[in-house]
Amino acid sequence: MKPCMRHGTQSPALRFAQNVRTEGTTFMQTVVRGRPRMVRLCFPGPNPRLSFSSLRIVCSIMTRDEAWKLLTEFTQSDSLRKHALAVEAAMRHYAAHFNENVERWGVVGLLHDFDYERWPNPPEHTRAGAAILRERGLDEELVTAIMSHADWNQDQYPLDTLLRRTLYAVDELCGFVMAVAYVRPEHLTGMTPSSVRKKMKQKAFAAAVSREAIEKGATLVGLPLDDHIQHVITALQGVNSDLGFA
Repeated sequence: MKPCMRHGTQSPALRFAQNVRTEGTTFMQTVVRGRPRMVRLCFPGPNPRLSFSSLRIVCSIMTRDEAWKLLTEFTQSDSLRKHALAVEAAMRHYAAHFNENVERWGVVGLLHDFDYERWPNPPEHTRAGAAILRERGLDEELVTAIMSHADWNQDQYPLDTLLRRTLYAVDELCGFVMAVAYVRPEHLTGMTPSSVRKKMKQKAFAAAVSREAIEKGATLVGLPLDDHIQHVITALQGVNSDLGFA
C-alpha cells in the first residue's frame, strides 16, 4: 500500500467529497489505485466554493486485513501473534471507550511489535519496523504511536497523545493478563482485577513484565489501576477464542 499525497486530485472516487464544506479532517470510503480504501481527507477551512485543488488526501488507511497480512509476514511465533491480537483487542476496546477511531487504534495494537521477531534488540526493534510501515504507506500518526511505546524512542516520540499513552498502557498489561490466564483453569473466564493484582505481587511470576510500566499505564490513561486492569480483561475476554482460550 502506498501513500497518496497529491493536490488537486480530480478522480471520480473523490466526487463523493464534493458536498463537504467544513474545516478539519474526515474519513471516507473510496478507491485508490483501483482498490477499496479508507482515506483521511483534510480541508483547509469552511468554504462554500471548496474545490478539489484545496482538498488533500493525507494518506490511505491500512485495513485490518492488510495489517494482519503484514504481521504474519514478519511474525511466525504463535505467542507473538497472540500478544498482537491481545493488544489489538485492548486498543480497540479503549478506542471505543474514548470515542476514538476503533479501526486505526486496532491497527496500531496489531502492528506494535510486528518487527520484534526479526529485530528483537533495541533500538532496531520498532525503528526497523517503522521504516517498513512508512514504505507500506501507514499513516505517520500511527507509525509514531508504535515508535513511542519503546522507551528508547520517547525522547523523539513522547507519550503526549492519547493514542500513544494508551498503547503504552496496554502493552505490558496485556502480556501479564495473558500470563495469568494461562495458569488459571478457567483462563480469562471469571478473572478479576484482584486476581491480577495478587499475581503482580509475586515477583517470580512473569518476571519479565514490568510492574512499574503497568502502574504507569493506568496513570497515563487516567484510571485507577483496578479499573485499567478490568478494561483489559474485558477486552481480552471478547477475543477469547482468538487467544487460544476457547
